Amino acid sequence: MKKIIPFFIVFVVLVSCSKKNSSEPISNPVACSNPTRADVEKIQIFPASHPLNTDISAAGVDVNSAAIIANIGSVGLHPDFGSELWQGAPIGIPFSVVCGNQTKVPITFRSNSYDGNYGNESDPGPYPVPLIAAIEGNGVGDSHVLTIDIENGKLYEMYNAGLSPIDLGWEASCGAVFDLKSNAYRPAGWTSADAAGLPILPCLIRYDEVASGKIDHCIRFTLSKPKVYNGYVDPARHKVNGTGASGLSLPMGARLRLKASVNISTYPANIQVILKAMKTYGLILSDIGSDLFITGAPDSRWNDTELQTLKNIKATDFEVVVLGTIK
Repeated sequence: MKKIIPFFIVFVVLVSCSKKNSSEPISNPVACSNPTRADVEKIQIFPASHPLNTDISAAGVDVNSAAIIANIGSVGLHPDFGSELWQGAPIGIPFSVVCGNQTKVPITFRSNSYDGNYGNESDPGPYPVPLIAAIEGNGVGDSHVLTIDIENGKLYEMYNAGLSPIDLGWEASCGAVFDLKSNAYRPAGWTSADAAGLPILPCLIRYDEVASGKIDHCIRFTLSKPKVYNGYVDPARHKVNGTGASGLSLPMGARLRLKASVNISTYPANIQVILKAMKTYGLILSDIGSDLFITGAPDSRWNDTELQTLKNIKATDFEVVVLGTIK
């Protein structure tokens, strides 16, 4: 569904929302104004029991792990986020933050020259997405638009999106709404703003959570079509037309885990936070793209020199967690 366009992003747009105490249930609304990116880290993004938040450090290794890793090759991690620009756009996938009273606008699902219409697998509008919301790549490439209502605990994500020329709203190839208080998956076989039918924002590396000293969720990554099997495993809900062979490639939703034996003590402190998350929560295959690209949100505070040290971590430093039933 998605094309390999690994860069192209825009800045984070913040639209009036309030801070919340991390111990306060997200279902208890409070006054909402003047948000910061850090506010997103003060709410619970899915219950702790959600698969995206589950510790997999002790999970078994898949019987085909060695063969799959060998098929990925000697490629290293590539941080597809940072503080700088690539072809005029910030690197990473941005998100906007809104209050519970944000005006909802129409959403039109359509095809265009970039991709098709997946409206039959989308959650209907209207969505509370500001007309000034950040668009990945300034509208070039996958053009994801992510909006989180931190007051009501709802996440709205669109793919191949842009402002509608017809009305004061948005148009997109598809859209998905996630209740951050629930463990519910999307319907089986449905896509989302990501090819795997997964949410994007909960799997992004975000600066404020790294600065806090802990990432408590798995991390989104991509592989090229020859390394992807045409299937999916939970919690993914959608497969793509990968061309990889069974036993040698990964289905959507598959998890890679950084081996416990990999020494991360020599890396910068913020990079150690990211690598610890890879040992504890792993990487989750979410889309077709360049091999071992990991995704984060753009932020001027990232140290790009430090991020580049992630490239020293190779595919051979990972193992495949037991896949389970491939659908």
